[in-house]
Amino acid sequence: MKKSILLSILLVFAMKLIAQKPANPNIKVKPKPSKKLEEYVKISTNYGDMFFVLFDNTPKHRDNFKKLIKMHYYDSLLFHRIIRDFMIQGGDPNSKFADSLAILGNGGPDYTIPAEFRNENVHIKGALCAARTADEFNPKKESSGSQFYIVQGRKFSMSEIENLMNSRNYKRKQKIFNDFISSDSSIANKLADLQKTKGKDAILKYLSELQPTIDKSYENKEFLYTADQVLLYKEKGGTPHLDDEYTVFGRLVSGMDVLDKIATVYANPQTNRPIIDIRMNISLVKR
Repeated sequence: MKKSILLSILLVFAMKLIAQKPANPNIKVKPKPSKKLEEYVKISTNYGDMFFVLFDNTPKHRDNFKKLIKMHYYDSLLFHRIIRDFMIQGGDPNSKFADSLAILGNGGPDYTIPAEFRNENVHIKGALCAARTADEFNPKKESSGSQFYIVQGRKFSMSEIENLMNSRNYKRKQKIFNDFISSDSSIANKLADLQKTKGKDAILKYLSELQPTIDKSYENKEFLYTADQVLLYKEKGGTPHLDDEYTVFGRLVSGMDVLDKIATVYANPQTNRPIIDIRMNISLVKR
C-alpha cells in the first residue's frame, strides 16, 4: 500500500517536471492563421455610419460602384429623395452644390448599366439598389450610372406577397407572348390577316394552337419567392413590388438604425427632398 502511494507521488512529481521543461528551440510553432478581413462599403452621414456588402452576382453594378467610390465621386453628395416606409435615395452629382430650391434626381455620369436582375436578390429592408429612369424612356430597365437607393419599406402579409407574385408572373407571360409573336413575322402577318378576314374567334383558335409553344418558352421562368424571402418580407419588411424591376446589388449589414433615422427626416411632399441637407461620404473599408 505504501509502495503504491509512493509511486503515485513520484508520478505526479515527474509530470510537473515535464510540464516545466523548456520547449525545444528547434521546434517551430505554426502561428495561428490571421482572420481574413472582408471588404465593406461604408456610407458615413451626420446620422451615423452604414456598412454594406456588395453582391458578386451583379458584377457590373458592383464594379461600377467601387470605381466611383475610389474616385471620391460621392463625397458630400446628398440623400436628395426620402420617402418614409419606402426608401432613401442619393448619388446625384448635381446635389453637391445645389441650393435649397433645386430639383434633384436627374444627374449622373453619361452612361447607364445593364440590368442585373437575380431572383435571389430581393428588396428586403436594407437592400442597396440602383435607381433608374422610368420604363417609358428606359424599356430595358438599365440603371443610373451613379444614383442608388436603400430600402426601408414596410412589412407585407402573405396574401399581399402572393398577389405580387401573380402580378409579376402575368407580366412575364405577357412579355414572353409578345416576344414570341414579334420574333416571327409570319405569325404577326397571320394574326393581322385573321383580324381582317375572320375575326376574333379565328384569332383565338390560332392562338390556342400556338399556346403549347408559348408555354414551353415560359418553362422555368416563373417568379417564386423562397420560404426565407417570404419570411423576411413578413417580419423585416421591404418593397417587393420593385423586385424584377430594379437591380439589387448589395445589402446593409450594420447601421439599420441610421437608415431609420434618415428615413424619418421630414421631406418636401412635392419633391421628397428633405428640408435639411443630409450629406454622405462613401468609402471602402476592411473589417
